[in-house]
Parts: sequence; structure tokens; C-alpha cells
Amino acid sequence: MTIPAQLRRAAGIEPGSRLVLYVDHGRVVIEERAHLLARIQQEAIAAATAAGVTGSAVDELLAERRAEAARDADDHTGAAAPTEGCDAR
Repeated sequence: MTIPAQLRRAAGIEPGSRLVLYVDHGRVVIEERAHLLARIQQEAIAAATAAGVTGSAVDELLAERRAEAARDADDHTGAAAPTEGCDAR
């Protein structure tokens, strides 16, 4: 998709920038990917803070999700899960 130079300059978008397009209330919005991610992170932090979620709770949740994703990846690649108490002799 080509965005005219005048619009790119007005929006501060550099050529080659990674953009995300989405619909918001019936409007098509074009936003730089980095800006969108930063905005979503800030909104998530604000919502977590308002809900009283602490950093350690978030860290625990992330660790659980990463472990779950690693198990799922092992299941999909056919890798055998380590078994305790087995001797491979």
C-alpha cells in the first residue's frame, strides 16, 4: 500500500515503517506498529493497576503461560516430554 508523501510527513510516518490497519467505530485507522504496541501496553498496565494486580502476580502468570506454550510446542513437534525415573539403558 502506498501512502502519499504529504500524508506520511503529516503523520510522522517514515518510509518502510511497519503499519497496522484496523477498523475503529467504522473508521479505518493506520498506526505504526510500535506506537500501537506501546499504547496497548500502557492501557494494560493502567487496567492492571486499577484492578490491584501486582507486578509479581503478572510475572507468575507470564511464567505459567510460557511453560504452557513450551509444553504445547513440544506436543506439536513430537518431542517426547522427559519422564522421571526412567533409565534409557
